[in-house]
Amino acid sequence: MRTSPALRTAALATAAALLLPLAACSKSADGSGPAGSENSPVAAETTGSGLAAQKLTWKPCPAPSAAQGGGKAPSPLPGGTPWECTFMNAPLDYAKPDGDTIRLALIRARAKDENRRIGSLLFNFGGPGASGVATLPAFGTDYEKLRARYDLVSFDPRGVGRSEGVKCEDDKQLDARYEIDATPDTSEEVNTFVESTKKYALACKQNSGKQLPHVGTTEAARDMDLMRQVLGDQKLHYFGISYGTELGGVYAHLFPKNVGRAVLDAVVDPTEDTVQASLGQAKGFQLALDNFAQDCVDRGDACKLPGANAKEVEQHISDLLNRLEKKPVQGLGRRNLTQTLAVTGIAAALYSKQTWPLLEQGLDEADGGNGGLLLALADSMNGRSQNGRYDNSMAANTAINCADSKQRFTSDQTEAKLPEFRSASKIFGDYLGWSLMTCTGWPVAGAWNHPDVSAPGSAPILVVGNTGDPATPYAGAKAMTDALGKGVGVTMTYEGQGHGAYNSGNACVQKAVGGYLLDGKVPSAGTVCK
Repeated sequence: MRTSPALRTAALATAAALLLPLAACSKSADGSGPAGSENSPVAAETTGSGLAAQKLTWKPCPAPSAAQGGGKAPSPLPGGTPWECTFMNAPLDYAKPDGDTIRLALIRARAKDENRRIGSLLFNFGGPGASGVATLPAFGTDYEKLRARYDLVSFDPRGVGRSEGVKCEDDKQLDARYEIDATPDTSEEVNTFVESTKKYALACKQNSGKQLPHVGTTEAARDMDLMRQVLGDQKLHYFGISYGTELGGVYAHLFPKNVGRAVLDAVVDPTEDTVQASLGQAKGFQLALDNFAQDCVDRGDACKLPGANAKEVEQHISDLLNRLEKKPVQGLGRRNLTQTLAVTGIAAALYSKQTWPLLEQGLDEADGGNGGLLLALADSMNGRSQNGRYDNSMAANTAINCADSKQRFTSDQTEAKLPEFRSASKIFGDYLGWSLMTCTGWPVAGAWNHPDVSAPGSAPILVVGNTGDPATPYAGAKAMTDALGKGVGVTMTYEGQGHGAYNSGNACVQKAVGGYLLDGKVPSAGTVCK
């Protein structure tokens, strides 16, 4: 997702797995070229870079770096297909295509059937700031059906993970940063919050100043077109999730004639500015919390949280957060669970219905003085591993968001907006309201108030919205479809819970998406899956 910079896409299926011990990745219809033609001619519309002729050397993937989140080297897929990794060179500044370059990390698993192969299917999993090289293998089996006719390919966007990842503060400094009250109530707390924001921006400038002007979404979209050429694909076949939908929309705007079969899932509203997007998220997370609370009530005595109705359950959560502001509880090791970290943990668990049980348990334990599980959930959102190392996802998230968005807010302007945010969400309003200051003092000016995704002449783009999505509210799907333009966007609805649709496992959604990507069958506009 394109987050209000306080929140980002978290790979919470992976997080759930990590946290469970604490609880007890001829011619096609769209003109893709002959099946199996890995080196088919590229389209006329190009990035203009001479780097399109470079040859990639694929090798077995190493273990993810600390910036990618650490862990073990990816295991082969069922049947033994290995994951392969490489680097691609791209211009650091596309205005100077023969100038300095930046190395971009890529990963792939080759298609099962070379004779029926369409080409590469490029994934972006959102954030911004998520490492595609680390995420694709973690969820690779979810996309195994699509590998029937595609090489599955992803990448670390510029400034992310191994693609010369943005560096800001070190692990110790980040621990201290996340302990600061992100919903300040007094002038002293406001000053501390503002100074922390400025200090962080300065650290980013000192450690990654050369990269910061060149990590925006437009540059990433141009990188994708260069990848298309280097991979030998006539068209870009694309699966964008969350913020990846915005990236896909920007690509379609820049290179409409190069769009092949594209799916946008968990859709960012491209018409919203920073304030509108943050308010939308406040409402979206509040809706998800409402649904969580109602589920608790519906389960009666089986739910650990008190309350005869959803409102009472949420009041219990609010009371807990108010107590944590005054007196944090024991978390993990020497770290405490603060109010801010608790809100982060709650938000993290609302990304997927699968993690609702962890949220229920974490809230119950925190109420009893044990904040370990909620703190672990917050760590999954903030990119902190159990060994205390942070990946660079939040640094990249801030750098990309601030390279894109023109808007900058003072503390007075932010405080003036807070009543509107509190009206949108009692739990998340202040948290998302104060996040408006994330780019205050940033050393690079932003590019836009919101992106242009109009794509006349593009092939159809399937736009999948989830009615219960907390991070990218459902209204974003219609807004994206309208903005792409007549005859381009095709809206499909999933009536479910959590962030995104395809990875929910819903058979109807997967059949429709697979039918388009594999066979070129565009679902009827307005298709609904339940």
